Amino acid sequence: MSTALAPADQLLYTPTEAAKVLRYGRATVYELMAEGALKYVKRGRSRRIRRSDLVAYVNSLEPMPN
Repeated sequence: MSTALAPADQLLYTPTEAAKVLRYGRATVYELMAEGALKYVKRGRSRRIRRSDLVAYVNSLEPMPN
């Protein structure tokens, strides 16, 4: 039995994991982090993105008019 959490249960995501959740490329996630559009926390050389910051980023996106 695995102790790994389902993606919805994770509190912190690596940029690669966040890219999979957002369905973006990894480079795009790093660009968003560099621009300040996607918040992250840093510990040493590791960057992690909180689930709440992923949700906030998605909620900040403006839908395109039809």
